[in-house]
Amino acid sequence: MPEPPDLSRPLDIPQTAAELGLMVGVPPAEGGQVTLANWQEPPFSRWGFQHVRDLIPTARIGIGGPVREFDRAERDLSGVAFEVAGREVPFEQWLGETATDGLLVLHRGRLVYERYLNGMRPDSRHLLMSVSKSVCSTVIGSLVDEGRLDPQDLVTAHIRELAGASFDGCTVRDLLDMRAGTKFDEDYDNPDADVRVYEQIYQWRRRTDSDLPESITDYYATLENDGPHNGAFRYRSILTDLLGWVAERAGGERLAELISTRIWQPMGAEYDADVTVDGYGNAMADGGVCTTLRDLARFGQTMLEGGRGHNGTVVSQAWIDDVLSSPADVVEVFAESEDVHEHPPGAYYRSKWWVMEAARPLYAGLGINGQMVMIDGATQSVIAKFSTWPEPWSAERFALTIAGCRQLLALLDV
Repeated sequence: MPEPPDLSRPLDIPQTAAELGLMVGVPPAEGGQVTLANWQEPPFSRWGFQHVRDLIPTARIGIGGPVREFDRAERDLSGVAFEVAGREVPFEQWLGETATDGLLVLHRGRLVYERYLNGMRPDSRHLLMSVSKSVCSTVIGSLVDEGRLDPQDLVTAHIRELAGASFDGCTVRDLLDMRAGTKFDEDYDNPDADVRVYEQIYQWRRRTDSDLPESITDYYATLENDGPHNGAFRYRSILTDLLGWVAERAGGERLAELISTRIWQPMGAEYDADVTVDGYGNAMADGGVCTTLRDLARFGQTMLEGGRGHNGTVVSQAWIDDVLSSPADVVEVFAESEDVHEHPPGAYYRSKWWVMEAARPLYAGLGINGQMVMIDGATQSVIAKFSTWPEPWSAERFALTIAGCRQLLALLDV
């Protein structure tokens, strides 16, 4: 069993992009240039996460219809301090130790806190990383609501090109819950892991492997299984990319357009978003969405309100209820996974959401390097947070983030 994270001592606070002198000058100085080779690595990620479309091809997720505005009821958090592992962590220090780029808090439909750091502004787009998975899942939910697909459908019923390959017998539900048998190494710290190698196809990295297929749709057929479908919970991003292709086939449009018409427009988004694409226009459903902090919070508020958007329904309450239904087998396989150690007892993963307390409910979309939208039914609150952790995943920063958010939620209801 992994050692519990040590939060008794302060974590290092990364410098800002401005302090680091990144992308300053025309052209920028050699040591401060952010490129395709370094944009995901510290310290260059502090600029890169906010300027993805300057580096990688993207597709537009367009807005349309009236913007949902929030009444403002700001609260002063400057004197707040969190108690974590026997030490007091002042709010400003918490923002620094969790490498915050932006934080927005909604409480009972009103905006109570909005803060931008590290050069961000209200109109800045920031990479969601794997919170993109929750967005993709919501598109699937809308298609299920319309009867265009069923979670128990075979993947090959929608993607006939994969018949006879490793996804035979795999259902859409297996993709949603990360329970396909697909062999895929998700070690972000290993440059040779599958999760890093396939980034070459998505144009997130320079192409160095000449044997890789040109498009992500051709890549799926090269994958093998190392377990049964509908088996153990194992987090593998590639499953969400395939889910995005299923959404496109069922919905009859590219994923960017599906997100636009089924989420962004009905929820009342304020700004266009982006999603990165491969050389054939295939969206990186697992982590490529870039959006503003306000629109991420609007997405969370829509889920909190049972899928009802400002301009129409995004997804049904029935879909959200299923996410929060605590299926026995889903809870069981999560309890047997490596991820269980970082979550409270009874937590699980369902339809691309991390459910921390189903009865409350408290659940979140999470992404590496500290991206998060947290939805809390008990206090009727949403917390949207952008970050640039200097490492892809840190048990310490995650635990500190969640501890602070939970105490902030408790404070909101006082």
